[in-house]
Amino acid sequence: MGFVNQSDQAFTSLKYSIRMKLSVVIPAYNEEESLPPTLRTLYQTLAKHGIPHEICVTNDNSKDGTLRVLEQLAATEIPTLVYYTNPGPNGFGYAVRYGLERFTGDCVAVFMADLSDDPEDLVKFYNKMLETNVDAVFGSRWEKGGKVIDYPGLKKFINRIANFIVRVMMGIKYNDTTNAFKLYKRETIEGVKPFLSPHFNLTVELPLKAIVRGYTYAVVPNSWTNRKYGESKLKIKEMGSRYFFILLYCLIEKYFSRGDFRKKTVNAPPQTVSR
Repeated sequence: MGFVNQSDQAFTSLKYSIRMKLSVVIPAYNEEESLPPTLRTLYQTLAKHGIPHEICVTNDNSKDGTLRVLEQLAATEIPTLVYYTNPGPNGFGYAVRYGLERFTGDCVAVFMADLSDDPEDLVKFYNKMLETNVDAVFGSRWEKGGKVIDYPGLKKFINRIANFIVRVMMGIKYNDTTNAFKLYKRETIEGVKPFLSPHFNLTVELPLKAIVRGYTYAVVPNSWTNRKYGESKLKIKEMGSRYFFILLYCLIEKYFSRGDFRKKTVNAPPQTVSR
């Protein structure tokens, strides 16, 4: 787990609690059925909790009515919705990166278009960041309090093996690196650039770079629910080598970069951040 400087934690937490704007980046490819319930639920939840926010959807050059749905929702129902069309290159990682280059908030979460992530969990992430002043909040479906609903058995088996390999190779305790649902401060996102991953391996690149480069994080249990509409864009057979590439890259950076990319911090007594 990372560390937080105690001397300025209270001041910074107060500063962020007054003005911290949340951006939610959502990649979407052929999600015309999933987007309306996802965006309505997300907007209603964030508005209910009084969280200043923007919802940033990247239409990844969809072939269905995704763009039309976004236009209608932005014009009639969801005033905090902004959307872009990524003309290419396309792919999950490219779509997320397109949003991460354009969001305007003080912190940013990656959220799935199919509502597999729970907006109430996002509120917990946001509050955890305010309370602890960590640089990032990582969700875990496998911590006590986390849960998965209708998770395909084979996918779960592969997930647990992959995360075990990440934990052993990187020497970390965090058990859900492949979970895309995470919240980062703007400074953290800037600190893990340049992005390398064009596909789902971006979900591993962002947290591992943050950990290796010395950014602090807290872990919050979250739930995951299988999609109701459409089909998953994750193709496991295509992603194995790509995940492994990013894992090796981060491993090499950890042991051989000599701290060239680490977060620049002032010297102060460290404080361990609890979960």
